[in-house]
Amino acid sequence: MSLLRFKMVEAAINHRAVEVKAPASSPTEYFGTKVFGKEAMRRYLNKTIYEQLLDTMQRGTPLTPDIADNVAAGMRQWAMDNGADHYTHWFQPLTGGTAEKHDAFAEPDGCGGVLDQFSGKVLIQQEPDASSFPNGGIRNTFEARGYSAWDPTSPAFIVGSTLCIPTVFIAYTGEALDYKTPLLRSIAAVDKAATEVCHYFDKDVNRVIQYLGWEQEYFLVDESLWAVRPDLMLTGRTLMGHESAKNQQLEDHYFGAIPARVIAFMADLEYECLKLGIPVKTRHNEVAPNQFELAPVYEECNLANDHNQLLMTIMDKIARRHNFRVLLHEKPFKGINGSGKHNNWSLGTDTGVNLLSPGKTASENLQFITFLVNVISAVYKHNGLLKAAIMSATNSHRLGANEAPPVIISTFLGTQVSAVLDKLEASQSDSAIRFNAKNVFKMSGISHIPTLLLDNTDRNRTSAFAFTGNRFEFRAVGSSDNCAEAMIVLNTAVADELTQFRSRVDAKIEAGMRKEKAIYEVLKAMIHESRPIRFDGNGYSEEWREEATRRGLDCETSAPLVFDRYLDPSSVEMFARMGVLSKVELEARTEVKWETYTKKIQIEGRVLGDLTMNHIVPIASRYEALLLDKVYKISQIGKGLDATSDIDLIKRIQRHTEDIQRLTTEMIEARKVANKIEDQREKALAYHDTVATYFDPIRKHIDRLEEIVDDQMWPLPKYRELLFLR
Repeated sequence: MSLLRFKMVEAAINHRAVEVKAPASSPTEYFGTKVFGKEAMRRYLNKTIYEQLLDTMQRGTPLTPDIADNVAAGMRQWAMDNGADHYTHWFQPLTGGTAEKHDAFAEPDGCGGVLDQFSGKVLIQQEPDASSFPNGGIRNTFEARGYSAWDPTSPAFIVGSTLCIPTVFIAYTGEALDYKTPLLRSIAAVDKAATEVCHYFDKDVNRVIQYLGWEQEYFLVDESLWAVRPDLMLTGRTLMGHESAKNQQLEDHYFGAIPARVIAFMADLEYECLKLGIPVKTRHNEVAPNQFELAPVYEECNLANDHNQLLMTIMDKIARRHNFRVLLHEKPFKGINGSGKHNNWSLGTDTGVNLLSPGKTASENLQFITFLVNVISAVYKHNGLLKAAIMSATNSHRLGANEAPPVIISTFLGTQVSAVLDKLEASQSDSAIRFNAKNVFKMSGISHIPTLLLDNTDRNRTSAFAFTGNRFEFRAVGSSDNCAEAMIVLNTAVADELTQFRSRVDAKIEAGMRKEKAIYEVLKAMIHESRPIRFDGNGYSEEWREEATRRGLDCETSAPLVFDRYLDPSSVEMFARMGVLSKVELEARTEVKWETYTKKIQIEGRVLGDLTMNHIVPIASRYEALLLDKVYKISQIGKGLDATSDIDLIKRIQRHTEDIQRLTTEMIEARKVANKIEDQREKALAYHDTVATYFDPIRKHIDRLEEIVDDQMWPLPKYRELLFLR
């Protein structure tokens, strides 16, 4: 291998795990110590202020300026006692990441000194530049004003020496410029609609909570090898690289022994997470080499999403400490599993009932079926929109490949749950659904419905949206995604469906129908209408693609066209009805999606062009020159020596390098044409249809050269070196 590559591989081999000293105490003693949670609030706020802040957090009552000042004073003192000297409004702009601007607590006192100050006004509201973040045309460069406003429902926390205050981010004109604002609106919409439906079954329900349990998949690569792969550094994925002879085909990495270096990283990461109140629980090897997963205990949706955004930031910091780089790209390596972020979503009441879990009484089970069917119906009506929520330039590489769910959104219920819905649809009776003492799901009066054991739903790895016994698992969300986008769409769609369901049931009750009969009749119609979204088979099969098309499901695969679903009249009307996103906000977000897609493909095209013309072709030509010299010397010596195989090898190299140069030139020209397009949608389509289409053909020739060219000359670390941590 080349000298540089040799040194990098040697450095990777010689890296040792960074020693991480185990915490002196148990997690129960340091969990949440970096969070201004209830315990810290009780210590640093007087009883009256604490109770008023708690009321704001739980019921949304506004804070008066006096209360805000008292909260700010207590929060500042807590932060300073924990080593903080700066504060920031921490928000989630449409970049997909997080943003922060640090200000010192110290303020000039006018007498040559400083005072530690942090007012309620500063706590509640700040004014970051709104024009420099993606805004889809809502803000112009000369209209820079935007506001960040404190979200009291998500507690402040300390990272390093900075107090971080979770906030929303809105334009001067009021439109949301972030993910948190519409997420909070969608949470409120579900709460209202679901609570009203719950009142059919239990009048004591005052609130319905959305829970989110994310599973974060990621890759680790050695930093020294990452540093000599420009494609990994600049795009997050390998734009070239022949598959390793051994990758995941033996299935020996999944749940295998975790390498010592990785365990040290995980232990360090978990310690930092627990101090920040992130309830991490599970860690393990994933299917692909160098792929791992971390998962916490589920939390309320807003807090869980904040924690996932925070996790992705601190993962990168901790990884560097251990001489790793974290790869959150959905498909960093060709031919092996990509990384997702499974979103386990459920609904629960303030009375302690999981609305997506079967109960023990007839009423509880009718309630379970009601919410189950409403979710299925929402997914059916908005399957294209849900796909738009998880589609991106990066996730489009993962969907449909190596166990990832396909691009077509469908729901998996398992054969037994599906059978129950089928019998409900066909039955003429509204007899109560019940469980017997052994937790077996039956319907009284309908003996031919098969029994259903609790949690007896198998896992379908090719389903994008699977029911798993007491929750739905949205498996299509990408590893680098902000969970909020998928949750915003799902929450809004479910809230809208529940609202329509209640209206239809109420209409039947007002017409004189018994309540249970009215619910049953509406559910039967919904089960029948949403049948096309239910699929328990192999989502990878070509037969399913054909069947999904016949069923009228959204089968579009072009990311720029999928983004159109946000602007479908049904989507615009639904978001407006639920008060989650206005048409202007939807148009802006879609514009940002097209622009982001274009920029990511543009960057990949530039990196690919640079690597082919400045790395691959010169090295291949140098090796070709060595072979030509050999052939020439053979011809000079003669005496029975045969250079035929060498000449054939030279011809192969020439064909590959010629095709690489030709295709790269064509790609660059296509990019130039696309860059002249003003309309963001049309430009994104041009990049999808005329630029990105060159990537795989160019890669194919480069990967063939990798098999041919002398290993000592090849300039980039190969898959066999990148994918097996030592």
